[in-house]
Amino acid sequence: MQSRVTAPVQTITTILVDDEALARDELAFLLRDFPEIEIAATAANGIEAVKLIEDIEPDLVFMDVQMPGLDGLGVIKRLREKNIPLPHFVLATAFDNYAVEAFQLEAMDYLLKPIEKERLASAVERARRNIAERQKPLAESPTIVRAGPVRAKILVRRENRNFIVDSQDIIYATIDDGLITVVCQGIEGESTYKTIEELQSTLDPETFWRVHRSWLVNTNRIKEVIPWFKSSFQLKMDDKRGTEVPASRVQTKKLRTLLKL
Repeated sequence: MQSRVTAPVQTITTILVDDEALARDELAFLLRDFPEIEIAATAANGIEAVKLIEDIEPDLVFMDVQMPGLDGLGVIKRLREKNIPLPHFVLATAFDNYAVEAFQLEAMDYLLKPIEKERLASAVERARRNIAERQKPLAESPTIVRAGPVRAKILVRRENRNFIVDSQDIIYATIDDGLITVVCQGIEGESTYKTIEELQSTLDPETFWRVHRSWLVNTNRIKEVIPWFKSSFQLKMDDKRGTEVPASRVQTKKLRTLLKL
């Protein structure tokens, strides 16, 4: 067999999604010949896939089209509805009648089962090029556009009462279904801001760090750094519950630099 000659590349964090365990195992076996592919997790259905993609922020997802409940095309639509940045998708199915809709949803590639090794190599190579191109703008940290001056105090609502808290007392903030929860020293409640970006834009950028699309943390209140998956971390905060906050794949490099890991 002719060996593949490739330039050194960054690891491609990958998720496999298929309702058939045998199909997941076969694909994982084929991908062993591609050292750049790091399989971070697998999912057996579309609901699991949406949650994993939101939590892990993979570079690449190999996903079956036909699955009970939420199918592969439905996963992409659901992610868009939740405004979650899409990874690169390679859709796999035994039928070719989904191809047009797959590409309309901007799937990167479409493989027919049983998957051929040469065709898989082509998909991985395309993913490598596309991911490298997408990551170019991440070489420099984005500038935060502020809505106004840094605020020393913010309002937190709890049980129909409005509390004014010192911004430095914020331990972390997180958003779920459009609702921002702010956890502070001594109080937990809802923010009046509509998005994490709006809240972040009013806080000290030297102190508050957007470690994940859904999480904003006070770097002075990080208690522990916990290894998570193969190349990322969770941050254990010093609130009473010891909340563990996921650091996204994109932010992991900054975390290593910040804490010299």
